[in-house]
Amino acid sequence: MENTFIVTPMSQVIHLAPGETYSGSITVANPYDSTDNFNYKVSVSPYSVIGENYDADLTTVSNYSLIKEWTNIKNPKGTLKPNETKDIDFSISVPDSAPAGGQYLALLVSEDTDSIENQGLAVNSVYEIASIVYAGVDGETQRGGEILENNIPGFVLDTPIMTNVLVSNTGNIHETATTVLEVKNIITGEVIFPTNENSRQYSEVVMPETMRRLEYEITNLPVVGVVEVNQSVYYNGTSSIESKNIIICPIWFMILIILILGGVTWGVAHIIRNRIKKHSVI
Repeated sequence: MENTFIVTPMSQVIHLAPGETYSGSITVANPYDSTDNFNYKVSVSPYSVIGENYDADLTTVSNYSLIKEWTNIKNPKGTLKPNETKDIDFSISVPDSAPAGGQYLALLVSEDTDSIENQGLAVNSVYEIASIVYAGVDGETQRGGEILENNIPGFVLDTPIMTNVLVSNTGNIHETATTVLEVKNIITGEVIFPTNENSRQYSEVVMPETMRRLEYEITNLPVVGVVEVNQSVYYNGTSSIESKNIIICPIWFMILIILILGGVTWGVAHIIRNRIKKHSVI
């Protein structure tokens, strides 16, 4: 049975007020090229992250995941035919006593295995897609954090090139880190990455009491050469701007240069030896 499906949006940032109810939705789609109906179910889980690379944690309960208990899915189960979509509505009833700051949950969409088994069908494999909700509760919040690293390599053996940024959040609500990345041909000054001007800027959410490593892959580069990389980071009212010329020199190119230099050196040495022999004979 086909179980490919699409969930949008993958994440959303919302604002909540104590004592009020927020209404929202996500969309689940069964692709047009699917051959089977998709029996879905939607559940709610806490959302947090582990480590600088932000591995998802959908089980740990904390003061930042109280929102799970405030959230209700209005239509948590259903069936989608091929090329059919459905909005899954949810509501968040925020208590008057809700603490100010960040609250985070994951809306998990997966196959409804109970429905499939009741139809006498086999379940091949089951996976979930999470739509993350980053919520900020109104009130007195604490904000803090800084840019810890802004790294661009100086010499690489192969492409694509990877740059990275490390930021911290010491507050109790999520912040947004914005990175602007641009790569120029060192000779012509032409911008070669990104190829689309609108994709120069990247924005990522940084959750409370965490550090996040942001990595960016630079493509559309020459196999051999020198490029100028400019990486600007804007976060929590501060900025970090780095610019560096990167030498791209694959191992095969270094070997080729060594062989050429070796050949030239041998040739020069051979000519010198021959001249010395001629002078010796005379």
